Amino acid sequence: MKCYVCAKEGKDTEAIAICIVCGMGLCEDHIVHEELEVWTGGYPFPAEKLDETLPRILCQRCYNAIKAAEK
Repeated sequence: MKCYVCAKEGKDTEAIAICIVCGMGLCEDHIVHEELEVWTGGYPFPAEKLDETLPRILCQRCYNAIKAAEK
């Protein structure tokens, strides 16, 4: 799979990840990687933050959309 962003720029770069929102193939230069906190506990509120985190890999466009929605 090739990086979609690079392909639009006329480059031929292998993708190393896929955006979890839109499915776009991304190279190392175009990924946005975040670690998300994980909470455990019963409904309706989480009771304890775990030491482990979950990776979240997004393209820049989806990252910007999610961050705009969080404001």
